[in-house]
Amino acid sequence: MSGKNHTTVTEFILLGLTDSRKLQVILFVLFLAIYTLTVVGNIGMIVLIILDARLHTPMYFFLSNLSFTDVCYSSTIAPKMLVDLMSKRKTISFAGCFLQMYVFIALATTESILFGLMAYDRYVAICNPLLYSVTMSRTVCLKMAAGAYTAGLLNSMINTSYLSSLSFCGSNVIHHFFCDSPPLFKISCSDTHMNESIISMCAGVNMVGALLIILTSYNYILVSIMRMHSKEGRRKAFSTCASHLTAIIIFYATAIFTYLRPSSSYSLNQDKVASVFYTMVIPMLNPLIYSLRNKEVKKALKNVVGRKMFPVFI
Repeated sequence: MSGKNHTTVTEFILLGLTDSRKLQVILFVLFLAIYTLTVVGNIGMIVLIILDARLHTPMYFFLSNLSFTDVCYSSTIAPKMLVDLMSKRKTISFAGCFLQMYVFIALATTESILFGLMAYDRYVAICNPLLYSVTMSRTVCLKMAAGAYTAGLLNSMINTSYLSSLSFCGSNVIHHFFCDSPPLFKISCSDTHMNESIISMCAGVNMVGALLIILTSYNYILVSIMRMHSKEGRRKAFSTCASHLTAIIIFYATAIFTYLRPSSSYSLNQDKVASVFYTMVIPMLNPLIYSLRNKEVKKALKNVVGRKMFPVFI
């Protein structure tokens, strides 16, 4: 970060979602409930996968990593937002702002790649079941997960380094409830065209790249499912993939709307609504989507709860 940034702006003011005090109280209660469900649901999913040996498969390994990133990147945004909803002065330090953005971008990028890896896992399981244990071995899965986290950290490093090089010599008021690149570009007194192009390119490479893997994998999966003679096998395959596709559609729709549309069409209010979905709602929905539509998870939950409550009879 340049010395100029430190001397001109030492903190930012986050305007948040609304100025209405009554609405702030309502939103506080709502988002506290959502955040609590997010933490409990995702940590519960991780613990369940660890405790039940039948869930020690590549699909649930990636799902546990997805739950981990959901908890972490929701925790990067939600606690500060909840405090600000109850505070009169909603400030964040210059360093704190870019630290928040660095962690958030790293985890959001990792999540988008994990969705791609989960799609590839389903492709191998359905289209090449005989080679599944070899193709998706434990070593391969660990390397894939490590690659997702590494890509997230590198992408975030590029994004935050370009953003932190901007000058903020005018307004320090961010029209958002957390530090994100679009509202920061709006208040910078630097020429941001090149920075916006580079950051959009990085976002495009990561999101579009993962999305291409997802679309290609599911194209092959759909063809394989339609070729199945067994109606039961076809139904089971569709059911397995439906939850994954639901989570993907919600995540990518809001992310692409926020980061890959022209800056000229940027709307503060629309961006805030979209941001609420991918920072608060989606991390809460993921464990619900994967558990409510998944018979294996339901059975594992019954077994684990049963062992804890009635250990003598199991």
